[in-house]
Amino acid sequence: MSDFHLPADLSDDLFRAAEHCLNCVDPAAKVAATDAVAERWRSGALSLSRQTEAAPIGEPGRPARPVLVAPRDLPRRRLGSAEGHAALIHAIAHIEFNAINLAWDAVYRFRDLPRAYYDDWVRVAEEEARHFGLLREHLRTLGFDYGDFPAHNGLWEMAQKTAADALLRMALVPRVLEARGLDVTPGIMRKLAECGDAAGVAVLEVILHDEVGHVAIGSRWFRHLCAVRDVPAEETFRRLFDQYMSSRASGPLHRSARREAGFSEDELNFLEGVG
Repeated sequence: MSDFHLPADLSDDLFRAAEHCLNCVDPAAKVAATDAVAERWRSGALSLSRQTEAAPIGEPGRPARPVLVAPRDLPRRRLGSAEGHAALIHAIAHIEFNAINLAWDAVYRFRDLPRAYYDDWVRVAEEEARHFGLLREHLRTLGFDYGDFPAHNGLWEMAQKTAADALLRMALVPRVLEARGLDVTPGIMRKLAECGDAAGVAVLEVILHDEVGHVAIGSRWFRHLCAVRDVPAEETFRRLFDQYMSSRASGPLHRSARREAGFSEDELNFLEGVG
């Protein structure tokens, strides 16, 4: 734990502390604030003040770089080059930076859930911050830093689309967008191993292990909300997926990881287009 201290005017409220983490612009400050808030939450120093409402969702705090562009405008780089290698690590670091904001927004935005929900998403925020730190450190060993390559804003755009409904957020962010990381990470690890990047592989092993748990948290609270609203979970997931997503997965699913993360066989078949 660093000697970082939260601003005194945050009082003892988890929602205000989460908003502060969201608004931090500097990546290092966001990571430090995340660690500090998570520690205060676990110690019992922060409470849930449900009287206030979340502000309308906008853009989170982030640095001026990386420059954000449309996914189609991201340059293609070969992994075999030093720049291509670094660009791949940078792309993953950018996902993890966005994931810090997504986790804190899940805390800040939805205020009528059991305490265990906040336990879960504070832990996710803390682990995403750790992932970002590991990736940024590795990127620096390659001679680059976060912000050196352009990136896209797809994850946060989905946060905006799902801001009005916790059930929708749980269905589409952890169980669709973040779950796709479970599918593609093993292949990325193989590519990094082939180019001799053992340190990068080790970082992704940590991330893959933790991300199974993060997607499982999404599954848990999605099913909880379906039960509270008395709607069928699997049918609801399929309906929301078809309503909001343009296509199924473009490659094979990591079915064992997804099962561990709370997907049923029927859901996996649906996502692969075989059910």
